Amino acid sequence: MVNHNKMSLSIVEKFYYNNRMKNFPIIIPIFPLSGVIYFPKTNLPLNIFEERYLSLVNDTYKRDKLMGMVQSQRTGNKIYNVGCLGKISDLQKSEDGRILINLTGITRFKILHEVENKKLYREFKVDYKGYELDLKKTADNYSTESLMDKAKIFFKRNGLLLNWKEFEKLDEVQKINTLSMISPVTNEEKQKLLESLTNKDKIDTLENIISFYLHETNYNNKTVQ
Repeated sequence: MVNHNKMSLSIVEKFYYNNRMKNFPIIIPIFPLSGVIYFPKTNLPLNIFEERYLSLVNDTYKRDKLMGMVQSQRTGNKIYNVGCLGKISDLQKSEDGRILINLTGITRFKILHEVENKKLYREFKVDYKGYELDLKKTADNYSTESLMDKAKIFFKRNGLLLNWKEFEKLDEVQKINTLSMISPVTNEEKQKLLESLTNKDKIDTLENIISFYLHETNYNNKTVQ
């Protein structure tokens, strides 16, 4: 028996978003960056100074302003299989040759394979299937109250300041993705959040991760005492 309450998209919605995704390029330039996880509906400022990535940004800005961000792995030249497509929403060139950009996240993708080229940067063939939910303007009706309460405690214990009053003005999807992006957790845990298919999965995963760290902190404090 199918529980329709757990279905994130209707058949009509899925058809609509699939058609929209057909407009996204299937071969995209990739900016691999260690320790940086990027989510849909979030903004990421980047300071570009390496020659290969200056070339990537210049080419991208002239073409369609779309590029992929993927977290690089710790060994060799490997990157994770899931990243986020972003659009350059702002670009400024400095006098010393650097380029300052702002990327606005659109949707996640899976990497299929690398495409050979003669460019300074790497390009990959990607697939957006399965991430139609990223294009939905509103979140499903899931409560984030428990997650927010724990996040506030978690941030405070880590000495992190966040304007929660302004944060509350974000829509539910932006709240979930922003917390996933800026929370002081490991890169592997952030990658796991990025790969969570639904917002409900992401909420549950992030709340479990934060609860673990809060429990560890409480345990360590009791041990020290």
